Amino acid sequence: MSVELPLWRALTGYRILTLGYVLCLFALSYQQYAHPLGAAAYMAALTVWMGFTWRCTTSAERCTRHFLLGDLGFAVGGILLTPLVDTHARIMDGGPTLPSIWTAGAVLGFAIKRGWRWAAVASALVAVTNLGERQDLARDTIHNVVLVWVASVAIGYVVEVARASERTLARALQIEAATRERERLARDIHDSVLQVLAMVQRRGAAIGGEAAELGRMAGEQEVALRTLVSGGLMPQRTAQPPVQSAAAPAAAAAPTPDDGPCDVRALLAPYAGAGVTFSEPGAPVELPGAAAAELAAAVGAALDNVRVHAGAGAQAWILVEDEPQAVIVTVRDDGPGIPEGRLADAEREGRLGVALSIRGRLRDLGGRAEWISVPGQGTEVELTVPKGAQPKGRGKA
Repeated sequence: MSVELPLWRALTGYRILTLGYVLCLFALSYQQYAHPLGAAAYMAALTVWMGFTWRCTTSAERCTRHFLLGDLGFAVGGILLTPLVDTHARIMDGGPTLPSIWTAGAVLGFAIKRGWRWAAVASALVAVTNLGERQDLARDTIHNVVLVWVASVAIGYVVEVARASERTLARALQIEAATRERERLARDIHDSVLQVLAMVQRRGAAIGGEAAELGRMAGEQEVALRTLVSGGLMPQRTAQPPVQSAAAPAAAAAPTPDDGPCDVRALLAPYAGAGVTFSEPGAPVELPGAAAAELAAAVGAALDNVRVHAGAGAQAWILVEDEPQAVIVTVRDDGPGIPEGRLADAEREGRLGVALSIRGRLRDLGGRAEWISVPGQGTEVELTVPKGAQPKGRGKA
């Protein structure tokens, strides 16, 4: 909801309530006017004006410049008409003008719509008119005009600050959404294109000859692409079929429905093989489809890291735990472990496996990823996803 909407609603209520007050005040002092029919004609015109324009202060779009000028004209005109229909004695005794406190609504309209500068001009015009009507610098008149001037300028300034804050917040939300989309695309690229380029580089170097040159070029493109997705702006994503990770089996790369619960075991079971042991509960472990797919992709990225850094002969274990509030998947290996500070260095170098494919996915699900590693004793990655989680930008299933 816009920060201005409550102010417009308050202004609408103020104009309606003060019109009722002005009509009651006129009815109680009807006999005291020098020309009561003239005052009654103004009250009738003001009531008709309010009847046709009360919706103009319900939103910024309806509050046009012509309406604001017309509203201010009714207020100033009523003040100028007061000496013609009221007695001089009542005026000098501090009697109210015909529009009375309804006048402040016309000034506040300028404050909310145009800001404090227009509010200062409108309130200054009302102040001059009030002083001219009284023809005396009476203390109560000065008090009233100063109060209206200060209130309208203050409200106009607050509205301008609120608008600037709203624009800043909207911009920040746009940047956050763009950043999350860039990270999501970077994860997809890491799970597909970057791994293929790395594989081509290694295989080309092993084969030699012309393949070695092809591998060298693939390595250069891998470095350039890593630099782009880790620090540059990502282009708009086009619909392309996903490239399967070297470590992920075909069953795990299959799309998962987003509109219903999905058994995490079914997505993780295809990872089991000669070098991967899979342990699961006896009952289904359910998460929303999109969350389950993201968790499975994070597990695949963790297994890719095992294959790349621990070697093809390393043994890995996947353990699924179904807790009351969360699903916990642990990926452990018997490799050489991770040296202290290596994860931070890899992220600075543009290596996206941990930063985006694992930690970024879990963060978007409202979960967390934790690493426990002792050099020479392997690495353990614990992935925790709260039940009912959905990737940010999607509704809950």
